[in-house]
Amino acid sequence: MLRRLVAGAATLVLVAEAAVLVLVHVVLGRTTASQSMSIAGSDPDVMSKATYAMGAGIGAFLLLCAALLAVAAIRDRAPGRFARAVLIGAAFTHGILGALVVGLVGWPAFAVMMLILCLIVLALMLFPDTPDTPDTPKAEGADAAGRAAGGSPGPAEVTPTSP
Repeated sequence: MLRRLVAGAATLVLVAEAAVLVLVHVVLGRTTASQSMSIAGSDPDVMSKATYAMGAGIGAFLLLCAALLAVAAIRDRAPGRFARAVLIGAAFTHGILGALVVGLVGWPAFAVMMLILCLIVLALMLFPDTPDTPDTPKAEGADAAGRAAGGSPGPAEVTPTSP
């Protein structure tokens, strides 16, 4: 229950963050496009288009993270390898951005970034790892059933021989 709640909360927070960051990039892009001066020889049109592209990229990345967490919350299963890698990347990015934003924006923005970081990491930690090998109780049960039927001893009963 707690896993689903945390993953769902992280999903909602990431969607809200994506919307805010896209809005910020649109405002910055329009501001850059409306200026008529060059900054260090850069073209204002190129800078505004790059700002729009950056906003779309970060928004798409955060929406991907939100979708992966939503799938994990709905299925109540741990994210797969790809999803874990993407979410770990998002957590790392939020850690770095939190360190940068404290100097640029202030401590409240740092607190928001760390809250999002904590939600992502908690969502990753609450879901147990899903090993690719079969569960050990099933293997032990099958091994005990094989011995009872007169089969060969299981791997736990084999003793190594020394020369």
